[in-house]
Amino acid sequence: MPYKARVYVTLRASVLDPAGTAVQKAIQEQMNVEIQSVRIGKFIEIFLDSPDQTKAHQTIQQICEQFLANPVIEDFCFELDEIPRVSNLASQG
Repeated sequence: MPYKARVYVTLRASVLDPAGTAVQKAIQEQMNVEIQSVRIGKFIEIFLDSPDQTKAHQTIQQICEQFLANPVIEDFCFELDEIPRVSNLASQG
């Protein structure tokens, strides 16, 4: 089955985010609006084939832990959805 994972990687709350602070200040100065905080992160889409949702979840978890997030300073979460297959009835005739 095909699956789509949307992975979000963010700095841990205890880690300073100078890029987020710079964006926050720029927004406040240029738009004259009060912003509580800005945190910069990463968004990754992964498309994969897997025999079932449990295996797909395990695979994405492992990818995040080993490749996408630095466990010392970053947290991650992800959403996983099955992608419906579209049958092509015209090619079956």
